Amino acid sequence: MKQLIITSDDFGLSSGVNRAVEKAWQKGILTCASIMPGGTAFKEAVEIANRNPDLQVGLHLTLVQGRCVLPAVTLPGLVDFKGRFTDNPVAAGVSYFFNKRLYEPLRKEIEAQINKVISAGINLTHIDGHLNIHQHPTVFAILAELMPKYGITSFRLSRERLSHNLQFDRERVFGKRIESFIFNRLSANCLPVLNKLGIDHAIEVKGVLNSGRMTESYVSNILDGLQDGLTELYFHPGILPDAEITRRMPDYRHEEELQTLTSEKIMQKLADNQIQLVNYRRDRKIDA
Repeated sequence: MKQLIITSDDFGLSSGVNRAVEKAWQKGILTCASIMPGGTAFKEAVEIANRNPDLQVGLHLTLVQGRCVLPAVTLPGLVDFKGRFTDNPVAAGVSYFFNKRLYEPLRKEIEAQINKVISAGINLTHIDGHLNIHQHPTVFAILAELMPKYGITSFRLSRERLSHNLQFDRERVFGKRIESFIFNRLSANCLPVLNKLGIDHAIEVKGVLNSGRMTESYVSNILDGLQDGLTELYFHPGILPDAEITRRMPDYRHEEELQTLTSEKIMQKLADNQIQLVNYRRDRKIDA
């Protein structure tokens, strides 16, 4: 059996993202959304989640290219005076690994992000991260303590088959090789801990090697080579104009990704190949 989780990241980042999420859920194949607690449109995202109760919402942990939820003064060295994390993921990764003074501020902020989502009334069942920061060794060690505490039962294990990707997409070959190596190593570090804790995950995650460019033709090729078992595809849909997502992700094809999520061709291919749309709870979506 082939089962497919379809997730939108960056829920709560902006109104353009939020409106795209609701459209992709109501009229497309979306089954999950991952919410940014520090996003400027977080409150609107919660309202959308409330009026679409079957849309499963997880935490899009944000520790780079975003804002904290705790007061900036309580997180020395982690954010600037306006509460902004660094925009440089490499600098963040190095700092979070080697600077032990950041461990406690990181733990406080991570737990605060979890609590903000739960306090908003959302049944938080899965965790992923902005730029996949949730798999950083320091961050993951903290999450391994907090997930059982808060009853979080699913986790995005961001690993993708490079060989499958290169069969139909030869762009950025060198960059993809580097990304594949990094995320495979990070996933290998996470996997035994997830298994020990009984935390669920997909066998593969599509979107790691083509983030922001999940077009209809690309996704169609993915579906042709989908493995048996549970796979996740993650997207970054948006409705333009939207200054926030254009500023942060100028090269992402937000509206094309939304079109993919609502594509009749993709829906027909899912039906023809008997691919079940599910969320992390394994609830089936039957109206796409």
